[in-house]
Parts: sequence; C-alpha cells; structure tokens
Amino acid sequence: MKRTISTDDAAAAVGAYSQATTNGDLLFTAGQLPLTADGELLDDESVADQTRQCLDNVAAILEAEGLSMADVLKTTVFLDDVNDFDEFNEAYSAYFQEDPPARSAVEVGNVPKGAAVEIEVVADNA
Repeated sequence: MKRTISTDDAAAAVGAYSQATTNGDLLFTAGQLPLTADGELLDDESVADQTRQCLDNVAAILEAEGLSMADVLKTTVFLDDVNDFDEFNEAYSAYFQEDPPARSAVEVGNVPKGAAVEIEVVADNA
C-alpha cells in the first residue's frame, strides 16, 4: 500500500506531489531541487553547492524513514548543462563513497525554478 513521506527537514513540495512515497519495500523521492528547508532557492550558487543541497534534501527525507544514503539503489540526475558534470560529480561522490548506487545523469532543456541540477532517488525501504 502506498504511503507518502514528508519532513520539515527538507524543502517542501512546490506543487501537486509528495516529497517521497513508499510501498514498504521501495522509497521513491520526488526530484529534489537546491531548495533549503526554509524555501531558499540556491540557484545563484555553484553547481557543487546546488548538488549538495539536493542531496541534503534526499538525506533528510531518507532519515525521516530511518534510512540513509547507503540504502539508495538508484539516482537520476537532471543537469541543465552537461558541461557541469565534473563539478556535479565531485560533490555527488562525497555522498556515495562506498558501494555507490546505479545512476543516470542527463542534460535537460531546463531544470525547474532555474536551478542547475535536480536529483531523485529510489531507496530500499524493506
């Protein structure tokens, strides 16, 4: 059965979606933007800083379910410019130093709210 997940420690949903959902076995986050829990958009910050904020949001959502980044099975990364991949990857790698999850990273026409990066994950919630 589907259950929604919400925490005040990550950016609030800015539309008709949940921060995450789970069926008890898998947890799916919505795409996380570089928004602080207070709603501040870090769109003027570096790609590395935006990446860290996105992943901090992911970590907070996972923590609300008693999970950690080690439980992430798959990430999908949306970049507004694939030329930022190396800077993104350096920041991203710090969150997954051991047994990193599978990952897709693609360039998209635009990331919502003018951000440089958006990240969503699937985690093992069993």
